[in-house]
Amino acid sequence: MALSEEERRRLEKLEQELAFSDPDLYQRLQAGAPGKHHRATMVRGVLMLLAGFALVIVGVATEIIVVGVAGFLLMIAGAHWFLNGYGLQDRHWRAP
Repeated sequence: MALSEEERRRLEKLEQELAFSDPDLYQRLQAGAPGKHHRATMVRGVLMLLAGFALVIVGVATEIIVVGVAGFLLMIAGAHWFLNGYGLQDRHWRAP
């Protein structure tokens, strides 16, 4: 269903008012649907966690410290991505 010219003008006016009154919210809304982005970030984080854990196991089994340390750092990065996707940093923005 197409919008009439009057409806489009009203929506554009509302958009401009929102951009002026709350630029932070306006930018977040312009960024797109956060749900898809957060799920993808969570999946990447879990995959990085698993890959890091595998590297730690390989590092312990082969007694190569560098591989174990790299795996540990990869696990930390994966945990960060997972928690970022979970939205713990955005809790202050969401309505209660």
